[in-house]
Amino acid sequence: MALVLTGGGARSAYQVGVLRALAQMMPRARNPFQIIVGTSAGAVAAGVLAAQAHVWRHGVAGLERVWSNFRTEQVFYVDAPHMVRSGLHWILSLLSGGLVLSPPKSVLDTSPLRALLGVEVDCSGIRRNVARGHLRACALCATSYASGQSVAFFDGLPQVPEWSRVQHVGRRAELTLDHIMASVAIPLLFTPIKLGSEYFGDGSMRQLNPLSPAIHLGADRLLIIGVSSQQGSGVDGDRGVSMPTPGEVFGFMLDTLFTDQIYGDLEHIERINQLVRAAPQTRAVRHINTLMIAPSVDPNEIAGQHIADMPRGLRALLRVFGGRPEVSGHQLTSYLTFEAPYTRALIELGYRDAMRSRAALLAFVGGEELPSVVTSPGVTQIT
Repeated sequence: MALVLTGGGARSAYQVGVLRALAQMMPRARNPFQIIVGTSAGAVAAGVLAAQAHVWRHGVAGLERVWSNFRTEQVFYVDAPHMVRSGLHWILSLLSGGLVLSPPKSVLDTSPLRALLGVEVDCSGIRRNVARGHLRACALCATSYASGQSVAFFDGLPQVPEWSRVQHVGRRAELTLDHIMASVAIPLLFTPIKLGSEYFGDGSMRQLNPLSPAIHLGADRLLIIGVSSQQGSGVDGDRGVSMPTPGEVFGFMLDTLFTDQIYGDLEHIERINQLVRAAPQTRAVRHINTLMIAPSVDPNEIAGQHIADMPRGLRALLRVFGGRPEVSGHQLTSYLTFEAPYTRALIELGYRDAMRSRAALLAFVGGEELPSVVTSPGVTQIT
């Protein structure tokens, strides 16, 4: 059984709600996920759960504590001095052609996030849990700016091999805070991270097959927790034919980055399963069961209800990107608003969605056969 946690910035609070429900459903069960894979913000939760796989409910409780009390300033600086310095740096760099000042490494300074993760995530625990049999493998996915490949850095049992495909590879590594920071490094917004001789950014960028790392690590049963509703795919349904702002376009790009590949990969797995059923004697591929749970309510709508909770500096930044967030740009807002009222709303949504799907989740995690169609809101099943 593998747990796959997708990327999604602040939206990843939804995943914490689903995990909280699972922990309540199985109050005395051992860690049900022998394989944990995380990408972008999902890599943070994956690191916490893998490091505490021996007491996985404590890991879930820790995630809920942090996400329920989040402030944007714990992720990146949003105070006026930092925002002004960043803006002036960009302006002087552009006006001078990079002669007076070189271009900034990123729009936002994520030093606070590194400091927070340094306290909350004990990466050495991942190796210990693998060695003690609490975990088969954990993978954190990032994208190499040198090769353009999607790289799944993993720690796991000795028999788990590395792999190499055209656009994605699996590299054995002792997972560290740098691997998490590399996975969450959204292009332009966050600074790339150097691992070895290469610089890496957000793991979703070139991840054409986001479910493949879990399969390569040996899983044939995948529970996927997404962060985008299938209905919320456009920039703004009320805008009609008016020109989208740069902020809306960037938000749309983030939706594409974090969501489209997942649904495409689920369709790919469904086709492979059909092939396996038609030709059971084939050994080139194997049958994969998946269950995906995603928000039943569009996070853009929830973000729009929490504009007033955003720090003033972040609201100013969003105005620069594309107009007043009160009018537009909820897509981008939904990824960047690391504020407790918003994250708590997402946690509660994840909890409610999971509890509505209680029977399906318990059966799936327990290895039981499920009906061919699951009709709960936000749930997609492939068998």
